Amino acid sequence: VIPEDKYNIVDLLQKDKHIVAMTGDGVNDAPALKKAEVGIAVSGASPAARSAADIILLDKGLSVIKDAIDGARMTFSRMQSYATFRIAETIRIIFFITASILIFNYSPLTATMVILLALLNDIPVMSIAYDNAPTDHKPVRWHMNETLFISTVLGVTGLASSFILFYWLNINGYAIVLIQTMLFLKLDVSGHSTLYITRNGRKHFWQRPFPSLKFFIPAFSSRIIGTILAVYGIFMEPISWHVVMFIWAYSTIWFLINDQIKVYSYKILDKIKKRERSEERRVGKECRSRWSPYH
Repeated sequence: VIPEDKYNIVDLLQKDKHIVAMTGDGVNDAPALKKAEVGIAVSGASPAARSAADIILLDKGLSVIKDAIDGARMTFSRMQSYATFRIAETIRIIFFITASILIFNYSPLTATMVILLALLNDIPVMSIAYDNAPTDHKPVRWHMNETLFISTVLGVTGLASSFILFYWLNINGYAIVLIQTMLFLKLDVSGHSTLYITRNGRKHFWQRPFPSLKFFIPAFSSRIIGTILAVYGIFMEPISWHVVMFIWAYSTIWFLINDQIKVYSYKILDKIKKRERSEERRVGKECRSRWSPYH
């Protein structure tokens, strides 16, 4: 293999829309190291290879590259989890408050409750950085259409569960202040439950990797804080423990439903992608046969 061959290999892969990394140690590797998106000079590499590379390994062996890739993909997974949760939660709260005011002519939450929900959401959200995130076996890229679709589905199902509870409380004649406290607790418990759904991607919430303690404790503690605020009437009308148990049970049932809906939605997306890929292959095969000199 001559230096030109290495350069051409990197070039061909890049033209095929791959992100290319290459390792090398000699002068003959320098052109390809410079051409690749990530050039890695291994331990003991020549000055030419070091100057052309983006990363210089100081220790022998290539395990550090694998560790870096795993770490980067875990970070990407956490970012995707955060984006999906944040979009879904925005739909669940903002659309719910707006639609409730238009339909029922009063707000389901007070301004203080909205602020409290925002503060309680920030506690587990910050802990996402310390969660045990799944590591993909293939290179990862942003698929915004997929992220928006899944987060919208979760947001709409959360919106439906809040409206069902709101409507049921209204027709049963509960006082407005009690309805507001119950909806506050419901949004707090359900919102933090959504984190367990979004963190695992295409998997169910009970599948590996399991949540880390640094993630689980803040996520669970914020729900306990919300429950204490509702029971003891801090900044809101107090409710009984029986009502709290009902809200927790109601939210847990919808949590299980949402998890199934999320997995099924990913299956629908995968079927659509598979159909599109097969159609692209079919069209490509037809184009090649049409322009074949033997056709």
